Amino acid sequence: MDSFVVGVDIGGTGTKFGIVDNVGNVLFSSEMSTKKHEQINTFIDELYEKLSELIEKVGGFGRIKGIGVGAPNGNIYTGTIEYAPNLPWRGIVPIAKLLQDKFKLPVRLTNDANAAAVGEMMYGAAKGMKDFIMITLGTGVGSGIVANGQLVYGHDGFAGELGHTIIIPEGRQHPNTDQKGCLESYASATGVTMTAIELLKNSDRPSLLRDIPLDQLNSKVVFEAANKGDEIAKEVFDFTGKILGMALANFVMFSSPEAIILFGGLTKAGDLILKPTREHLEANLIEIFQNKVKILVSHLKESDAAILGASALMWE
Repeated sequence: MDSFVVGVDIGGTGTKFGIVDNVGNVLFSSEMSTKKHEQINTFIDELYEKLSELIEKVGGFGRIKGIGVGAPNGNIYTGTIEYAPNLPWRGIVPIAKLLQDKFKLPVRLTNDANAAAVGEMMYGAAKGMKDFIMITLGTGVGSGIVANGQLVYGHDGFAGELGHTIIIPEGRQHPNTDQKGCLESYASATGVTMTAIELLKNSDRPSLLRDIPLDQLNSKVVFEAANKGDEIAKEVFDFTGKILGMALANFVMFSSPEAIILFGGLTKAGDLILKPTREHLEANLIEIFQNKVKILVSHLKESDAAILGASALMWE
């Protein structure tokens, strides 16, 4: 009799979850609000109620092998979420134990970007690869590093925070960490918006973006303007690709991956961001690493990827 796993992706705003079979089909899925739950216990109660309905559809709890969870600052060693700035629960939350006690099933937890890397290795563009780096370009920049077929977790479970590596010393200040010049401040959707605002302020060149109120400016608007040939909007993506390419060159020289897999909203900009990223990656590599590393865009459907990645933890 087939068994299934549950994948849960806990985000700052919402939590997605689903039932997954062993070839990566999401059979049933749903979502709920994270941010309305100030107490972790009410969150677990609602998750139990909603997930139980899905579990019944595949024949009940006896068919479920376990629950994989991806969450910001999720620690695979301890099963705890630790000091996640964008979740409603402060401090250290023993989420794996709480879920295990409620569901009476094995639970594995890791951070959301590592979960995405596991999903990519099992079901996506990294299938069959033993060395790759997954970079998620969304509101922030997440990453998962796979070397010799294994995720790099480090001694405390938090290795691979490539979004917080410093790319421009004394550069742009990160609003949550107060770091200056980290990759996330430039190569995220938020970073794209900040670059657009800076370019508009520092020149008087005409741009479609000048018609948009600053508080409505976002990466999607910049992408639409660039697609219409707007010079400033195109420059935003050139600059973003330059910073990302420089950062990726550092990462390549550190772990020599077969590929870098990009995932998330910003990849929808296609060649606007991929072309300058590839150029600046190669330009910043020493000869031994040049023209060896593929830059690929994830094959996984964005709405399913987080659930698939979390669920893949239970098939490992």
